[in-house]
Amino acid sequence: MLTEGSAEMSDAESRETAALTRSLVDKLWSYCDVLRDAGVPAIDYVEQLTYLLFLKMMDEQEKKLARKGKPNRVLPIGIDWDTLASKKGEELKKYYEHVLEDLGKRPGMFKLIFLGAQNKIQATALLERLIKDLIGKIQWSKEGVDVKGDAYEELLSRSASDVKSGAGQYFTPRPLIRAMIDCVQPTPEDIIVDPACGTGGFLLLANEYLRREYPMESLNPDQRNRIIHGQAFHGVELVRGTARLAAMNMLTHGVVPSGNQEIIEVGDALLSEPKVRASLVLANPPFGQKSAITVLGEDGRVVKDEAVYSGRDFWVTTKNKQLNFLQHIAKLMKIDGRAAVVLPDNVLFEGGAGETIRRRLLKEYDVHTLLRLPTGIFYAGGVKANVLFFDRKRPSENPWTSKLWVYDFRTGENFTLKQRPLRREHLQDFVDCYMPGKPRDARARTERFTSFTYEELIARDKVNLDITWPRDGIEDHAMQPTAEEIAHSIQQDLRDALHQIEAITDALRENGS
Repeated sequence: MLTEGSAEMSDAESRETAALTRSLVDKLWSYCDVLRDAGVPAIDYVEQLTYLLFLKMMDEQEKKLARKGKPNRVLPIGIDWDTLASKKGEELKKYYEHVLEDLGKRPGMFKLIFLGAQNKIQATALLERLIKDLIGKIQWSKEGVDVKGDAYEELLSRSASDVKSGAGQYFTPRPLIRAMIDCVQPTPEDIIVDPACGTGGFLLLANEYLRREYPMESLNPDQRNRIIHGQAFHGVELVRGTARLAAMNMLTHGVVPSGNQEIIEVGDALLSEPKVRASLVLANPPFGQKSAITVLGEDGRVVKDEAVYSGRDFWVTTKNKQLNFLQHIAKLMKIDGRAAVVLPDNVLFEGGAGETIRRRLLKEYDVHTLLRLPTGIFYAGGVKANVLFFDRKRPSENPWTSKLWVYDFRTGENFTLKQRPLRREHLQDFVDCYMPGKPRDARARTERFTSFTYEELIARDKVNLDITWPRDGIEDHAMQPTAEEIAHSIQQDLRDALHQIEAITDALRENGS
């Protein structure tokens, strides 16, 4: 752990790192407005940066090894940064598109980042400026992991605020993630899994926590390799474009997979049994009531249905996406594994399948803490969400949940993305009440933090965990959604509908209908 002296040094280094990061981000982001005017959205700009940053970093790694007398090919023969940067105009564009296609056919990290990659910067002059005047002039190997990693993370954060692109759905507020991680306290022995990883925020900040709390020199070789080469982390992401951003996010933060290992798996986590069993699950599954999947029936007809994952060993069959994710997470946990999961309110009170799942979860798992979140902290407006903390236990005749501690961070709180964004210190009282690493029977009730016994929970109608209680002196500013939140909610519904229409159209086209 850090000593007092090293903590003071860390503060000075943090200020310097922050200044370098801001400078680098401002430099990288300076091209975003230019490309947006050319029809390239912010999230696509970051994706294009991902391809180029990866090529530049791998090229620098090759040259660094060569200077040390240890030549080793990282990029395939015939692909290198100098060749890319030497070309102009249409020749540059053709070579760049050849590079994207070629690397997409390679295994491992190449496949994850480049499979299906497209050049979305059609103006050759802009592409040339991006390669030669921006990426090419930065020596990424000279930037510390903190600088280039934080810079890439900040780019993702800025692109997530581009409401029109819908990128915010893949981005969980980092102060919330940090508070969750401070509560569950990852260790070097953990296998940390996020089955809906988006841009990789949970895995990234778990990596950050491990490197801060467990200096590499204090670990044995196996523990170091698990963190540095990523065996300690596993993410699943449905959208390939988002998965490549997550992979690059981990890479810029010093997590470099070995061989053909893929830290980020592309696919639907709900469709098949998990490949990795987790000792710690950190997740914010996608919101929205139903899972949309387009399939071709045996008769050749296109079936557009809200997915029912009936092939899985779930407690109950349901079309509700969050309830399915909750079942999936419960099943992928190892015995004595723990989870911290962001869930919308409907998971707490929905009847039918929801009630069945809550009963099973309370009995077979230790469901010990619930954090009620305020609105205004997510890019999707009007979202009412919670964080549920629970542990998996060995089979028992008696219920494992004895008390559920509920922290009400919703009543009396009012956040917005711009005027009053959520900060880590806003959640410190919750973390203090959680008492990380200490016995839960040492917890004490406060005005915002109280507990309910298993018997009280089971006796509630439909085992409803959407719990509130009256408190004096706290005015609730957050119960009614603002006009902006309502507009965002409508916009998200329309975007979901459009995606479903596009999926049906694609399936019809592929089927020749």
